[in-house]
Amino acid sequence: MMLHSAPSHPSASIHPLFAAAPPAAREPDSFEGRPQAVAVQGVTRRFHGRPVLDGVDLSIRPGEFVALLGASGSGKTTLLRILAGLDAPDEGEAWVPEARTVVFQEPRLIQTRKVWKNVVTGLSGRAAARHVAAEALAEVGLDHRADAWPATLSGGEAQRAALARALVRKPRLLLLDEPFAALDALTRLRMQRLIGALCQTHSPATLLVTHDVEEALLLADRVLVLRNGRIAYDRRITLPRPRAAGGEAFDALRGQLLAELGVHEGQPAPVQ
Repeated sequence: MMLHSAPSHPSASIHPLFAAAPPAAREPDSFEGRPQAVAVQGVTRRFHGRPVLDGVDLSIRPGEFVALLGASGSGKTTLLRILAGLDAPDEGEAWVPEARTVVFQEPRLIQTRKVWKNVVTGLSGRAAARHVAAEALAEVGLDHRADAWPATLSGGEAQRAALARALVRKPRLLLLDEPFAALDALTRLRMQRLIGALCQTHSPATLLVTHDVEEALLLADRVLVLRNGRIAYDRRITLPRPRAAGGEAFDALRGQLLAELGVHEGQPAPVQ
């Protein structure tokens, strides 16, 4: 496991508690006995003297899909960036798997490389072979676009290529930073179903940062709300899969989450 800690600590280390292990099959509500894939302890991050994260504690188990909600500026992306190794806490520690990857809101494809070469960018040797990229692209339904240039892809296709690029690295931690926010409603629904199926197949520990309450309930095993720099709400979602929006249990959870976010039924949602 990699350690991201306050600057006075080593920037990376291996912890024997989190020795590499194959991902376990994903079964609803069966994560409690598993070793931690992510362990965050007392993480604080300040900007201009203001704590955006204030002593955050969080654990995620192998195969567990966690959705993180919160108002804009609540620190969701800051926490994700710390887990990704793109930022460091001012205080506290975050243990994460060395094998981890991020899918951002923008696909961030290299325009001068064909799609299949984008998928294996940064890999070497056999891991960068075309057949490896082809297998990953087939998983996301994009194998027919392997030789396309990124500029010719639709928004949904570009994001599927970014997802293939993430999964080809066989991450033990998959970080998703609002990856569907820029997509139209129909494409977004398709991508939600795709990522849900792929995460059940590959079983990484997954953290999804989103503003969409329904998206969180459709995908997650557990939903968190970040408020005032801390995890203010932590709820396991035991709705049976496959899930669809609507129904008494779904609507009740949706109402609870909206209330946690300061939105009550009959009131307009705050601008994010």
